[in-house]
Amino acid sequence: MKSTTQNIQNIRDIPKAELHMHIEGSLEPELIFTLAMRNNVTLPYASVEALRAAYAFTNLQSFLDIYYAGASVLLKEQDFYDMAMAYLERAHFDNVIHTEMFFDPQTHTERGVAIDVVINGLHRACVDAKQKWGINAVLILCFLRHLSEESAIETLQAALPYRDKFIGVGLDSSEVGHPPEKFARVFAMSKAAGLRLVAHAGEEGPPAYIWQALDVLGVERIDHGVRCLEDEKLVARLAKDRIPLTVCPLSNLKLRVTPDLRQHPLKKMLDAGLCATINSDDPAYFGGYMNTNWEATFAALNLTATDAVTLARNSFEAAFVDEVTRAGYLARLATCYD
Repeated sequence: MKSTTQNIQNIRDIPKAELHMHIEGSLEPELIFTLAMRNNVTLPYASVEALRAAYAFTNLQSFLDIYYAGASVLLKEQDFYDMAMAYLERAHFDNVIHTEMFFDPQTHTERGVAIDVVINGLHRACVDAKQKWGINAVLILCFLRHLSEESAIETLQAALPYRDKFIGVGLDSSEVGHPPEKFARVFAMSKAAGLRLVAHAGEEGPPAYIWQALDVLGVERIDHGVRCLEDEKLVARLAKDRIPLTVCPLSNLKLRVTPDLRQHPLKKMLDAGLCATINSDDPAYFGGYMNTNWEATFAALNLTATDAVTLARNSFEAAFVDEVTRAGYLARLATCYD
């Protein structure tokens, strides 16, 4: 194996899977204003530039406040379709060949948007992107953890008639003060419905939240999980069981989970044998889609060609696909190195 990224095709060209991105977090200011005009929604910003200037976050909650404001322009099925297609086109150009997109139905149903409008618009984009670009895109429904479990259960029940259009459930929004165990019942119901299970844990919340996500919710992947390094027993568990962690470096930097990308724990996670991956989280808000995250992280941490292959392989290992599909992805990756 060669030792530098120069000896692989440019890392921009490596086939990869994205497993942690919130489709509402891909709403660029230009599209927000376009949809606001189309739907006659008044925004509290005078221009695209003013909105983009507001993307200065001090923590997760300060981001969520503007994130939910941006989502207010999404009212019709075509809005959700247009948003998803814009992301999927960028993912295609970043050589993302498989993506599992999070969506937050409660963000929209609380505003009076029917859940079928959300799911049908997003799913139609997944179908069209497959035909247009060959990208395999699927949906994961996320529960908002700052709301009650009863609200999550109602959301799951409303979504189940559209079960063929999403593959799993997740848990996102404000982490601190909302431990995973709060959602034990709805995750048990989701598992019984045959859905795949993931959850945000260990971003701003403590390692104990990762344990709860694994042992109480029964999740198959941990979203973020960067604080796992604070607990040696947890690291050993994650490494032994090959529990994937969907890490989002530029998000961690933007939300001040890490003060400097050069101090990001991703390299330590890889060295510990963890199945870590690189993802964009909310790319419109955090300064970069997949390849921007890859390039910035490789430069900051001095990662190697071996790391590039490991990260791409991890993303395919962690993807919710059948083994034939996974083998095909890995075969495409193998063409990128000697």
